[in-house]
Amino acid sequence: MSAFSDTELGYLLGDRRLARLATVGRDGTPHVTPVGWAYNAEHDTVDISGRDFDRTKKYRDVLSNGRAAVVVDDVVPPWSPRGVEVRGRAEAVAVPTPLIRIHPDRIVSWGLDPDGP
Repeated sequence: MSAFSDTELGYLLGDRRLARLATVGRDGTPHVTPVGWAYNAEHDTVDISGRDFDRTKKYRDVLSNGRAAVVVDDVVPPWSPRGVEVRGRAEAVAVPTPLIRIHPDRIVSWGLDPDGP
């Protein structure tokens, strides 16, 4: 059983969207950056990767403290924001390709129900 609702999974598996990843450095400074991502059904996680990923600050931050959050969102006309935020335990996976894998502890979504507020 997934930590995500069917509505959240439908959104995450729908159109391709950019996400923003939040990590915290060793000195406590937050770091937010746009990232490419994918839903990993096998692990029920959000996986984040990119070019030379194991040399990035975000990867080092996760190695250091094992926590991260990601927001996948968009706005549909005329002005209806919607999205999914995932906070949780994060692991820096080195092989076969470096990536950050976020295991959801908390999921918050908004605007996904077309009949909702």
